[in-house]
Amino acid sequence: MHRLKNVAWLYLFIMLVQINIGSTRADWPSSNSSNIKLSGLFESLINDDDNTNNISIHSRAMFQAAIILSQQYNITIDGQYLEWESAQINGSELDAVRSVCQALTNSNIVGIVGPELSSETPIIAEYGEKVGIPIVSYSATDPDLFNRSIYPAFYGTVPSDSAATIAIIKLFIRFQWNSCIIIYQNDAFGIDGSNAINNAFNKNNLTVVNQIVFNIDTLTFQSDLKTSLMSSSTRIVILWASSIYTNLILQNALDAGVVSPQFMWILSTIISLNSFNQSFYPNLTGIHTIEPAVASVANAPMNNTLLNAAYNIWQEYEPETFPGSTQVNSYA
Repeated sequence: MHRLKNVAWLYLFIMLVQINIGSTRADWPSSNSSNIKLSGLFESLINDDDNTNNISIHSRAMFQAAIILSQQYNITIDGQYLEWESAQINGSELDAVRSVCQALTNSNIVGIVGPELSSETPIIAEYGEKVGIPIVSYSATDPDLFNRSIYPAFYGTVPSDSAATIAIIKLFIRFQWNSCIIIYQNDAFGIDGSNAINNAFNKNNLTVVNQIVFNIDTLTFQSDLKTSLMSSSTRIVILWASSIYTNLILQNALDAGVVSPQFMWILSTIISLNSFNQSFYPNLTGIHTIEPAVASVANAPMNNTLLNAAYNIWQEYEPETFPGSTQVNSYA
């Protein structure tokens, strides 16, 4: 019981730091002096997707900084400090499972932080339940994951997609919009997000006129994008896709001429405009993004002492990736 209590306090400590706040190798302290570890799962870096790279780099750095903070606060389990074991995964369930199995074989893993994607997380959450360790994801938002009867070992530091749909509904009601088209990627994140929007629209007498599937394996649409949008009675498009696919889909839309001023797009993830030709910038002005707000934006209470301490540790051991306190990815 004493051990479980210590684990609970350690997780609360790590979650406080992550809520409030690759290929790069830096001179972090060795994590081999203790056999009791948290395993961190982070996405491999993608050369042309700044947002995905930032989430991976920033989340890993804050994860490791939080572990060092726990040591500075003399938090222990069975008399040993907590340390980390980080792994980069490539977006597949099998790779995530392989990394977890390898970590459990080599160390006494008391919990897992990650994965990032909703498509990878369910199988890890099930695995965590089977072996009796908690899974804490810093960005997975699949509503099913937050169902305690299905995934009792899962915890999330960000709201589920159900919360995002509430914001979308309020937006539609505020401006008296009544219909939309949904474009979504064909995996757990996209399908469950689309289902959440459909359910919310039905409850509020709003209409989903059409749904367009983007195949993430072939990088193609189920139906012709331009024809589907131009023939529709609505000019509001909700795009539910991760950042790397959002960039691809928007580029297709720009090429087809189905963005601003003819259409208004609402995105589920923030993206960088750097990947688009500047000549397209006027057509991107009608794009809006729905995303979780950090405590500072929502004027909510936060532990600035822990947050700033984590930033200082990051700057000390990996200054080349620290973007400044105001530019840290909100999921980190």
